[in-house]
Amino acid sequence: MPYSPLWFTIRSPIVSDEQRPPRVTPRYAADDPRLAAGAVRPAWLKVPAPRGEGYTELKGLVRAQRLHTVCESARCPNIGECWQSRTATFLILGNTCTRRCAFCAVESGQPTEHDLDEPRRVAEAVAALQLKYAVITSVTRDDLPDGGAAIFADTIRRVRTAVPGCKVEVLIPDFQGDDDALAAVVAAHSDVLNHNVETVPRLYSLVRPQADYPRSLALLARAKALDPATVTKSGVMLGLGEADDEIDATLRDLREAGVEIVTIGQYLRPSTGHLPVQRYPTPEDFAAFADTARALGFTHVESAPLVRSSYHAREQAESPASTPPGEMGIDFGTLPPAEAGG
Repeated sequence: MPYSPLWFTIRSPIVSDEQRPPRVTPRYAADDPRLAAGAVRPAWLKVPAPRGEGYTELKGLVRAQRLHTVCESARCPNIGECWQSRTATFLILGNTCTRRCAFCAVESGQPTEHDLDEPRRVAEAVAALQLKYAVITSVTRDDLPDGGAAIFADTIRRVRTAVPGCKVEVLIPDFQGDDDALAAVVAAHSDVLNHNVETVPRLYSLVRPQADYPRSLALLARAKALDPATVTKSGVMLGLGEADDEIDATLRDLREAGVEIVTIGQYLRPSTGHLPVQRYPTPEDFAAFADTARALGFTHVESAPLVRSSYHAREQAESPASTPPGEMGIDFGTLPPAEAGG
């Protein structure tokens, strides 16, 4: 899941709260030993500054509808390309997460939003953009009894009503293992249900201390059992300290849970208060992991440094073929300042 920003936008000194770029909340104090120096970012790993008429138009629509996007909140390196092509991942249930995952740029704290009108506004935005494929994700809301499952389900149904024929992908949290919450989302019949395991089980206590690896695998298997027609999907990041054989084992676990689409991308440090990057695998390394995934039987694999779970989401869902590994991640442009020093 569900990563991006208004890194390059020059703003006037006086702006409203709705206009302000997402705040990056450091996960650790500056002297925390977990922030010891990591690997040096390779010169080829760069992303272009977001620009273009489509980018500007979509940004204006998001502001007008008072919506959040994970593209901004999670500081996605692909925001320029995706927004220019008029695709975006909508972030529902507010912009503040109840968890503090050590890799994530989304603001953490006690949420104040529970907007029951949000599904209508998301559907209107999808209709205004005339999208054929909509991706919907959320912050984790452990403060809500159902984890926000009802809002997810309502959003799926409203998008389908507003834009008949539009396919819908959801990237969901683990709902703390609540089967009823998961069933409510599955019953709304998204075309793709995504839940990212993010990293290997050994690193969960460091990277995702409030999550649980077996619980995430069980959620993915349960979703497939509830509705075999729903395509299931998950993703992992490289560069957090995992070993190659651990990634291979995680891919096997995902296939055994019935997952059909997998994304593999590079972890990029959102700030100096987040975990440092331990390694930068080359495009050839990502190609090798893609080969492993294809051999395991995944129907679609996206594996490259700048791959994120929502990147090429429509293509992932509609094509059984894998995007050639290494196609992304060797680009030119200016690095986003908030991710520098990773």
